[in-house]
Amino acid sequence: MTPAQQVLRPAPGTVTDAFDPALEPVLTVDSGERFTVEALDAHGFTRRPEHPGAPTPRLLEDAEGHCLTGPVAVRGAEPGDVLAVTFHSVRTADWGWTVAGMDTPLNQRLGTTGRVDLLWDVGVATATNQLGFTVDTAPFLGVVGTTPAAPGRHSTIPPRPGHGGNVDCRSLVAGSTLFLPVHVPGAMLCLGDGHAAQGDGEVCGTAVECATTTELTVSVVPDPALPTVHAVTPTERITFGFDADLGSATDAALGDLVTWVAAEHELDRLTALALLSSCADLRVTQVANRTWGVHAVLRHDALRRS
Repeated sequence: MTPAQQVLRPAPGTVTDAFDPALEPVLTVDSGERFTVEALDAHGFTRRPEHPGAPTPRLLEDAEGHCLTGPVAVRGAEPGDVLAVTFHSVRTADWGWTVAGMDTPLNQRLGTTGRVDLLWDVGVATATNQLGFTVDTAPFLGVVGTTPAAPGRHSTIPPRPGHGGNVDCRSLVAGSTLFLPVHVPGAMLCLGDGHAAQGDGEVCGTAVECATTTELTVSVVPDPALPTVHAVTPTERITFGFDADLGSATDAALGDLVTWVAAEHELDRLTALALLSSCADLRVTQVANRTWGVHAVLRHDALRRS
């Protein structure tokens, strides 16, 4: 008989608002095990707001970051390994929210400080807000990360080149695999910040934020394509760069894609770059979260050898 699949649900003892190597795992799984994680929205609301922007109870009332479920320990994962996180399905709650106007440098430049709240009814394929606007949905998790080794609490807000975390890449839908470096025994994976819909950039700082139920598999990868954060989706491969400087973030994302393609096709880096100029895309992952995010994208069918 096949063992019952483990399910991790959000509760006072199974959520965190920071990555912290001192935390004990709330679930332990084997490499290659399939399990389910439920997560509240980024704020950890315990119920739907009564109206847009209404004060609503939170599971972690004094949270300093996202309300994440975890950490999850993976048996056999050790520092220096890479963890493959494969998303089999991502299901959302039937409501979500967006807030815009936070006091950020971007909003100051745009003249868009203040506050606007949207409350969304989320269906199978679309979401509609109180203003009557409808968008298509494509659910994914905004935060999926391994825990840093340095002692102390590490904020969930900025993404990190060596850990992932608040990657906010809308391409990481069901069927995708995100590869994350391991820095502590067990990897200590934390995840949440579900999005029913988001554009590249997450330009106001939030998306259609919602609770999620995610079925996933985590596996220790002995020989990854790259030792850094990268992903394979149903349609493309992705490399990432995160930095306070847009140019540095771009360099990191593009440099990893060059490395990947050069190694796969036994090319020198300059030749790989020349080929990628005809078929790869650079996209802005995010403009918020105290950093720039850039992802370099290559469709699976974009580069073929006759």
